[in-house]
Amino acid sequence: MTATILVVDDEPDLEALVLQKFRKQIRDGAVTFMFAHDGVEALQSIENHPDVDMVVSDINMPRMDGLSLLQKLQEAEDKKSTIIVSAYGDMSNIRTAMNRGAFDFLTKPIDFGDLETTIDKTIRHVEAMREARRRQFEAERAHASLSRYFSPQIASRLAAAGEGDGMEVHWRDVAVIFTDIAGFTSLVENAAPDVLGTLLNEYVGGMTDVVFAHEGTVAKIIGDAIQILFNAPGDQADYATRAIACAHALDSWAEGFRERWKFKGVNFGVTRIGVHAGQALVGNFGGGRFFDYTAYGDTINTAARLEAANKFLGTRICVSAAVADGAKASHGTAFCGRPVGDLLLRGRSEPLRAYEPLAEATFKEPATAQYCDAFAKLETEDPAAMPAFAALVGLHARDALAGFHLRRLLNGAKSARIQLEQ
Repeated sequence: MTATILVVDDEPDLEALVLQKFRKQIRDGAVTFMFAHDGVEALQSIENHPDVDMVVSDINMPRMDGLSLLQKLQEAEDKKSTIIVSAYGDMSNIRTAMNRGAFDFLTKPIDFGDLETTIDKTIRHVEAMREARRRQFEAERAHASLSRYFSPQIASRLAAAGEGDGMEVHWRDVAVIFTDIAGFTSLVENAAPDVLGTLLNEYVGGMTDVVFAHEGTVAKIIGDAIQILFNAPGDQADYATRAIACAHALDSWAEGFRERWKFKGVNFGVTRIGVHAGQALVGNFGGGRFFDYTAYGDTINTAARLEAANKFLGTRICVSAAVADGAKASHGTAFCGRPVGDLLLRGRSEPLRAYEPLAEATFKEPATAQYCDAFAKLETEDPAAMPAFAALVGLHARDALAGFHLRRLLNGAKSARIQLEQ
């Protein structure tokens, strides 16, 4: 590093003396000197040469004295480390200079050995400050990059800790949310490009904000589909509870979004949500050139299957027993939801118990208890299950899940085991 030093003094012989005393350092490229004769000229020099690293200034000068210059320098955004030099080595000037932010203080006649030592010390300080600013800039840049994927809290932790913290590929317990929009392909084919761009950008932006509010990680966005992780990369003991709360919030936001665009004449489909928990292979799969923090494995595939199951069930959110049990364990209270059945999903040899999570107020309604009673009969293959679901549908015609079970029973189904057409 070559340090650029601005010497401010009205003595006519000082410039030649400084250049003579520091000729070796100048020749070696360690320092470069600039000169000004008063504070006004010094400020103009700094404006023309903002790369000045430090200022060595006399106090007693015409137009603007050194203490006034020092105050101006400290008021600037890019504060310059300043050494004050004066023949008036009294305590009052020393205190004023230090109170105004001087880095050090020397007296005249100048001891050039002392000046050289003080300059070296100041240069080391400047280098340390420059390195600190560089690190801060790198951290802010890393934070800005990570904030595209993670909640602000997680992004801050990762930016501070570095790439090695939780980014390597490893097996990890996670909760996964998969979302997709019904009829999106048809919308793409029929909507004008400018409308589609605005629509999708607003949708993804809003959904991402909801995820970040719950401290989730957006692992992947493919068109209208969003993959979300909890308990990755950071530890979240209540990750199942967070995932269910986030699913409810996503559903609420997506329904409001759909209504707003319906009012504008755009038929935007229902957002379907699947949630599952288990082990997944998580980490940065982008290689050396790209950053692709995501997850793979059966847990991820199952969440996607549960999302697709909503299409047949008539629900908007479908969660696995692993998530429901995890939420109950971490929250210490009963899971608010009703059983869907034992789903036979593509790619799985064993049926998976699934639930429809409900808002607490809905969970406490009599209709939920009536549904659970009818489902209990279905589980035991009780013939009374059909009239029980028929009675429920008669009272609540818009209950799509109850209607789904009634149709199954009318078509000859006898149990809670459900083969979906996936």
